[in-house]
Amino acid sequence: MTSVDLDLWSHLGRLVADHRVVIDRPAGSTHPEHDWIVYPLDYGELHGTVSADGDGLDVWLGSGDRSELSAVGVTFDPYKRDVEVKLLLGCTPDEVERISRFWNDHEMAHAFLDRPAPRAATAGTNA
Repeated sequence: MTSVDLDLWSHLGRLVADHRVVIDRPAGSTHPEHDWIVYPLDYGELHGTVSADGDGLDVWLGSGDRSELSAVGVTFDPYKRDVEVKLLLGCTPDEVERISRFWNDHEMAHAFLDRPAPRAATAGTNA
């Protein structure tokens, strides 16, 4: 069973709101060291944050509201032997699938945590 603390989404949402997104690899651009890797969507980082690799938290930007956290991706790169967290901002289901295909093409194991839909308030409860 998978359990994700709903506060995770509010904390990550505040992190996104409090930091500027810097795009260093626009959609269609190539990786700076591997010209055969082409990014399907804008890719960058949250300026002023720190990830496990010492750089800023990685972000993918979709065509929707780029201030809205759509999902969190976790990748394992067998060549670098590292695990990284990626924030997906404003991504449609199709764009999430494009990111998944990108990771599959580069033999990265990955998983997504999709943001749950807001709970509907129930009459007579404090939901």
